[in-house]
Amino acid sequence: MKQLLTSFVRYDLWANEKLLDLILSLTEEQQKQYIASSFPSVEKTCLHIWDASSIWWQRVQLHEQIVVPSLSFHPSMKDIANGLLHQNKQWIDWILEQDEKTLAADFSYKNLKGDPYRQPLQDIVLHLSNHGTYHRGQLVTLLRQLGVEKIPQIDYILFARSGA
Repeated sequence: MKQLLTSFVRYDLWANEKLLDLILSLTEEQQKQYIASSFPSVEKTCLHIWDASSIWWQRVQLHEQIVVPSLSFHPSMKDIANGLLHQNKQWIDWILEQDEKTLAADFSYKNLKGDPYRQPLQDIVLHLSNHGTYHRGQLVTLLRQLGVEKIPQIDYILFARSGA
């Protein structure tokens, strides 16, 4: 399982780097342009991905007070990109430090509403990776609606073939 989780968190970094490079080349107006979706702009979708990664990271690190990036300050798109990529690297390093037993162990946490849950750490990492993939798919659709034609391919199989 550790090998799979490592591959998935590395894939998240790879895919985020590719999309964020493109997103950072857009104008600020394009990044913030309202488009009907789960989150109403490219910027807000990226911020949501970072929020989720940060929240889960803080839970796993046993932080008593969760700091949500979007509620804590008003980051620029560059700040969001840097924050998300830094968070991706933290997840990679953390997974590499864990053993199989730790990753399979149950972990207790509370959601943002305060409801308690308990599940294996590996399920949390798999959820986080799946969550990123889901929203990157939305970002591709948002970028197409902005008229962007050259969007990098970010399928997992391409990452696996690259040996990254």
